[in-house]
Amino acid sequence: MVVHSQSAALDHCSLIKTCKPTTSVFKGIPVVDLRDPEAKTLIVKACEEYGFFKLVNHGVPMEFFTRLEAEALKFFNLPQSDKDKAGPPDPFGYGLKKIGSNGDVGWVEYLLLNTNPQITSLKSLTVFRETPEIFRSSAVNDYIQAVKRMTFEVVELMADGLKIEPRDALSRLLRDEKSDSCFRLNHYPPCPELQALGGRNLIGFGEHTDPQIISVLRSNNTSGLQICLRDKTWVSVPPDQTSFFINVGDALQVMTNGRLRSVRHRVLAESMRSRVSMIYFGGPPLSEKIAPLASLMAKGEESLYEEFTWWEYKTSAYKSRLGAYRLGHFEKKTGGAAGQ
Repeated sequence: MVVHSQSAALDHCSLIKTCKPTTSVFKGIPVVDLRDPEAKTLIVKACEEYGFFKLVNHGVPMEFFTRLEAEALKFFNLPQSDKDKAGPPDPFGYGLKKIGSNGDVGWVEYLLLNTNPQITSLKSLTVFRETPEIFRSSAVNDYIQAVKRMTFEVVELMADGLKIEPRDALSRLLRDEKSDSCFRLNHYPPCPELQALGGRNLIGFGEHTDPQIISVLRSNNTSGLQICLRDKTWVSVPPDQTSFFINVGDALQVMTNGRLRSVRHRVLAESMRSRVSMIYFGGPPLSEKIAPLASLMAKGEESLYEEFTWWEYKTSAYKSRLGAYRLGHFEKKTGGAAGQ
């Protein structure tokens, strides 16, 4: 995705939304040390208050970060015709600007890969087959396997903090051989012509919540990620290329009956530096029924949501616009509602 002139850039941007600039850098992001004896308590507190936290001392080697990032950039810097061989996404494969099938676009190109070795996408194979000298599958696999192990530990600590029994109630869904998890590499090229937009920010990836149980994000040191606080204020998250940022997903919000809240977030384009992010989305098997966990429900407490399978929710979510409140269709109409 290369743009050579201001007029061409503005033409490329014409369908992409802009937003008012946000000058507030949020310094209150909860930070959790995975080896802290109090990690289980800190994780729950952060997820209750923000649905989001930074994870440090996570044990994933920096070598895995740098190797995958370097190979991802080599791929994204290929001629457009070469990248297009791995697309269009089905949903796996290479995508450019178009996010989903409902008209959402952003200043982004991406690769979406399946993390389940039992289900290999033809588009994923194309990436590795067409560019073996650039994109080695081992770089992807090493990173994903390490992040998976860390994520299992995080959700088990979360279960401990919430007093969920058994403690693998969440991790077993991610460990399942039929787990519907995926991995996404996003590339947000620099857009030097941003000044021509009248001081507004260009949307790289529009506001949304993640539908899965949990999302684990790592990026380079380029800013752009923003989260929406409870008071609807958008704040910028300071980048940290050595750490992970953990997001509560919609499915986890339902499983905790709204106690943990999925976080609304977005990414803004930068004028001078490219942003590369890699995200593991931990999802349950398609047939898994999603409902509040019995061990979390107080006596007499009513579920805020109708029971649904992950397949039903995923299908509904991806039929909606990116920024839609997707859980609204599944909230019970009586006995209260979780709200947005």
